[in-house]
Amino acid sequence: MAVVSWMEILLLTGLVVGCYWNSLSCGFVFDDVSAILDNKDLRPATPLRNLFLNDFWGTPMAEERSHKSYRPLTVLTFRLNYLFSELSSASYHLLNVGLHSVVCVLFLRFCRLFLDKTSSLVAALLFAVHPIHTEAVTGVVGRAELLSSIFLLAAFLAYTRSNGADQSIVWTPIAVTVVLVAAATLCKEQGITVIAICCVHEVFVAQGFTLPMLLDTLLQVLRGKDGFPYAVLQTLLKLIVLIISTLLLVIIRVQVIQSQLPVFTRFDNPAAVSPTPARQLTFNYLLPLNAWLLLNPSELCCDWTMGTIPLVESPLDLRNLATLAFYSLLGLLAFHSLRHSHSSAKTVLMALSLIVLPFIPASNLFFPVGFVVAERVLYVPSMGFCVLVAHGFRIVSHKRHLRKISWLMIGVLLATHAVKTFNRNWDWESEYTLFTSALKVNKNNAKLWNNVGHALENQNNYEKALRYFLQATRVQPDDIGAHMNVGRTYKNLNKSKEAEDAYLVAKSLMPQIIPGKKYATRVAPNHLNVYINLANLIRTNDSRLEEADQLYRQAISMRPDFKQAYISRGELLLKMNKPLEARDAYLRALELDSTNADLWYNLAIVNIEMKEPSEALKNFNHALELNPRHKLALFNSALLMQESGEPRFRPEANRRFLTYVQEEPDDANGYFNLGMLAMDANENTAAERWMREAIRLQTGFRSALFNLALLYSQSRRELDALPVLDELLRHHPEHVKGLILKGDILMNHKKDTQGAKVCFQRILSMDPTNVQGKHNLCVVYFEERDLPRAERCLEETLALAPHEEYVRRHLGIVRGKMAAMSVAGQPLSPASAEGAATPSMKEEKKGGGGKEEEEGRGATGSAGAGSKKNVRKSSSAESLSGNIQSELLDDGQADKQQRTKSKSTKEIKDIEKKRAAALKRLEEIERILSGD
Repeated sequence: MAVVSWMEILLLTGLVVGCYWNSLSCGFVFDDVSAILDNKDLRPATPLRNLFLNDFWGTPMAEERSHKSYRPLTVLTFRLNYLFSELSSASYHLLNVGLHSVVCVLFLRFCRLFLDKTSSLVAALLFAVHPIHTEAVTGVVGRAELLSSIFLLAAFLAYTRSNGADQSIVWTPIAVTVVLVAAATLCKEQGITVIAICCVHEVFVAQGFTLPMLLDTLLQVLRGKDGFPYAVLQTLLKLIVLIISTLLLVIIRVQVIQSQLPVFTRFDNPAAVSPTPARQLTFNYLLPLNAWLLLNPSELCCDWTMGTIPLVESPLDLRNLATLAFYSLLGLLAFHSLRHSHSSAKTVLMALSLIVLPFIPASNLFFPVGFVVAERVLYVPSMGFCVLVAHGFRIVSHKRHLRKISWLMIGVLLATHAVKTFNRNWDWESEYTLFTSALKVNKNNAKLWNNVGHALENQNNYEKALRYFLQATRVQPDDIGAHMNVGRTYKNLNKSKEAEDAYLVAKSLMPQIIPGKKYATRVAPNHLNVYINLANLIRTNDSRLEEADQLYRQAISMRPDFKQAYISRGELLLKMNKPLEARDAYLRALELDSTNADLWYNLAIVNIEMKEPSEALKNFNHALELNPRHKLALFNSALLMQESGEPRFRPEANRRFLTYVQEEPDDANGYFNLGMLAMDANENTAAERWMREAIRLQTGFRSALFNLALLYSQSRRELDALPVLDELLRHHPEHVKGLILKGDILMNHKKDTQGAKVCFQRILSMDPTNVQGKHNLCVVYFEERDLPRAERCLEETLALAPHEEYVRRHLGIVRGKMAAMSVAGQPLSPASAEGAATPSMKEEKKGGGGKEEEEGRGATGSAGAGSKKNVRKSSSAESLSGNIQSELLDDGQADKQQRTKSKSTKEIKDIEKKRAAALKRLEEIERILSGD
């Protein structure tokens, strides 16, 4: 076997890098989104064993919606990419380029078995730059082709070493071949076809048989004139080993997919559900079409499904001539190569083997697949094509008068293909560029119009997206998905009536239930989302909740394993105040998918609604075990721990809030709750830092501002609190507790009774029955020595709160003072009033010192079904009695749930000390008044 030199390796690698370096700037597009962005099997938190239980897209193989594409080794390489660079697309593309270089080098070594040094290098260079490979190399999911090809070529090269010098069998290379074939199959299913290539090589190349020789030998044996020659017996033994290995791999593969073929719809592959002869004629026509893409890759398209290729419905269709010509050419080449034993015939035969055998699983001839044409499946067949081109080049270049023109033609071919490949890479830069380039090639594919619409939708360009979705419905009027897209876009444009009409059209196109016939085999699972989308739309109207529930139940009746229907119904049942039924819906969904972190999160929300905080925390923890960075579970579980008031929960709550702000660094609520935790732990410096950060991120953050002012007040930094309170009242002039706290600071620390009066009067202008504001205004009058006005004010306050003993006591103090002054003949005017009684009222004056809890985000994590929010609201409780209120909101409707925050032992002691000090001071004042 001729070796490959380092210069050739560098040449091939440099050429590959030159053609594909711009692919590094491409993102994740088309199938990459499902295989990479949405595939949980890439995440380190997912157990490795899941890679061998799920399909290529992360769907359990046991589920009916699984595509049954079992490629765990390919997914493992994605996971390694994620480990090093998470979702940085450049690293995924870089590895693909590297793998393509490896394939090119291995292919060159393969070519050296059948071609001379020059023509084999030409074949490898053509393979390196062929534009048909763009989808396999630049599309990240094409890595399955690259890895499978590496193992396929390595397996074949290993097998070629299985013949000893004396024509004996060397078993070690055969064992290595079987292992490499298994690896190729675990990268992509077509890898198993290398065994057939090895069989062809063994019979017609290694043993030198031709078809006439095989037939003659077989006739001799059948007539009993002679037994099998020893060479034939050795060949049979090797072939039996290969065939048994193949059968074992096929049996294992069938077991993995649980003897079920994937479910495809007529939109994926229209010919697959067409009657005879349209089905056979169309599938056979696809063969010359694929061959044409190899010959002339000028018009490439990322998606050939739906109406891209019209069905060949009649034998009189002129396209059948292309099919006939293809089979004629293929038959002639095969006949020539099988009849002769010279090296040229062997080269052609191996080239045909590479073209035909790896393509059979994707040909639709023996079983339907989920596409009509896919450029990436031509990656291995193109090797055989390149061998044929290089072989032809060798023949032509050996003719003296054609040598120069043959080199010129091959040079032009390589240059044009390289330029085409480089330019084609730019089409894969984004989904918008990819699908708009596809529409230039084919305008009869509704899926392409839909995908351009999706790309625009992701850019929030709904008006333009709607035009593409509507065009998709015109191109394919029975496309359920297109009508669903129209409905969703109308909803995004706040056109509910038009959205509902579009969903109803999509619903009318759904296949009707036929007794005795399985529904799921006749509809794509994602099309059932029309019931979910329609129900989500109409449930915004409270009068139509039962109608929405009926739609969810209808979807479940069609597919009892439709997990999303249970999730969405659970959310609706919560809105309908049916938590028990909601819990049952989520538990049923968990039976279908117990590894879904979002489901455990939703169940925890139900537990909160049912006032089961311990169960809620347990289910939040389940969600975090499955996804340690589940943002909503982190936030709401930490919030639940904080609201429990238990000091033992504070460290873990703090850790979860810290993790949350790492995930959501721009969410002020995370920092605010860290500040509240720090205040609970009397860590004032940390509390101030977190509150300041929350205010920086959210200007006018109501409770962050108030609690920061409160923190300053409690830390004897009352003057620092005033600017914060001014900012609070500038954004929220109606904030009662802020006005009370500001008035208290102005009167007690700045001796600004006029400013304090303005604060308390503003409270009363908003709420004349506010006892706290009214009483504190009375204290201001007392401080101003206006005893008659203070008396009237306290009488009015007592009328508002007849059971408040401190108001009654203060009224008594004021009246006693007035009586004493009257006896002494002193005027009751403000100028002559004494301040002896002032301390008692100032001590008991009601302040605004209670903590205030503000909004904290939380939402159910279910996809595509709306969200619920667990929101922290401000409390209007009095000083030192902070209540916490949580709300579970859905689509702007609040189902309120009150919970009282427990006070720490230290807080209770502080309250008692202040109360005792106030009573003692009151007694002293009363003794002084009695003495007067």
